[in-house]
Amino acid sequence: MLNKNEILSRYAQRQVTPEEEEAFSNWLQTLDQAQLESLMDEFGTIVAALPDLADKADQHLLQSIHEEIAMKEADDEQQIPRIPFWRTWRAAAAAAILLSLAAAVYLYTGRNSSRQLAGTRQSPAMQIAPGKSGAILTLADGSQMVLDSLSNGPLTTQNGAAVSMDNGRLVYNADETTTPEIVYNTMSTPRGRQFELTLPDGTHVWLNAASSIRYPTSFAGKERKVEIDGEAFFEVTRNAQQPFIVNARNKAEIEVLGTGFNVSAYANDKSLNTTLLNGSIRVNGIIIKPGQQAQVTDAVRVVDNADTDMVTAWQKGIFNFEGASLKEVMNQIERWYDIEVVYEKNVPAVMFGGEMTRNMSLDGVLIALEKSGIHYRLEGRKLIVLPQ
Repeated sequence: MLNKNEILSRYAQRQVTPEEEEAFSNWLQTLDQAQLESLMDEFGTIVAALPDLADKADQHLLQSIHEEIAMKEADDEQQIPRIPFWRTWRAAAAAAILLSLAAAVYLYTGRNSSRQLAGTRQSPAMQIAPGKSGAILTLADGSQMVLDSLSNGPLTTQNGAAVSMDNGRLVYNADETTTPEIVYNTMSTPRGRQFELTLPDGTHVWLNAASSIRYPTSFAGKERKVEIDGEAFFEVTRNAQQPFIVNARNKAEIEVLGTGFNVSAYANDKSLNTTLLNGSIRVNGIIIKPGQQAQVTDAVRVVDNADTDMVTAWQKGIFNFEGASLKEVMNQIERWYDIEVVYEKNVPAVMFGGEMTRNMSLDGVLIALEKSGIHYRLEGRKLIVLPQ
């Protein structure tokens, strides 16, 4: 078998044979976690040492990587097909290594070549980048600030509360010596954005894509109350004298003393879900314990042993599709890549499993879907899912 430098060079120059590609992939899957992590550390050095890479590399490498990610196996035990995005845990790790390799090559060529690579064309999906950190802050007076690329430092002062940016997070520091007038700000994340926020009481909030939170610039009175739409994860600062209350789309009221929990309140989801990691909360008056999920439709249904890793995967930069329907998968893709998903006929009845990084272009996700038997047509930023 070729050594690492040789196989990488051949990948970049479109000289790798199918047999070599398969052998390299199989070899990666035999490595344990420590070996994979060590190998990933070596890739940056290997890429930088390749001569004339900028003149030779092209999108074939990225395509090969995405196809490796998309490999799947059949699951015959279920009547509704269950489609794994990863074959095994080791296959997932190997694919992650390959994806990192592809990114390194792509970034290297981008930095070192000022001209269009000969013969290289990006697919329309390759040009649709994944989401990133960013949000829009609407102040109480209606003025707006785009937070996508602001540097650290103070932004403004509102009724005694100093507002600043701190390493990509918006932070409020209230002046507790004064009793300011209560005014409300709204932070919203468009599709393809997510953001972090520290509220005046120290509560930490993560907003997923296509979400918003309305909150006061200072908490006063007997309770701390905020309103959300979309998805958010909260780490609430404990204050037994001033309960923290989340109003989710006027459909659920979540009362908190001090805890970590996730609220998913998207309008196009079948239920509004609150998942508790630790502490104690009440959802519409019903006490929820750690590891439980409250699913709100017309009533509240409490689910034991909720998959908290799946619920919070978005915070870690991962799509977790374990047990998800195609519609649920597409809802996530739609929000993160800022695209529109429509179905030419009925939604195909398939279920998915496994994980995939959120840090790849839309092209990688679509190849995975195509390999899984999902047919589609992409028109601009509209993804049309075709009948099976």
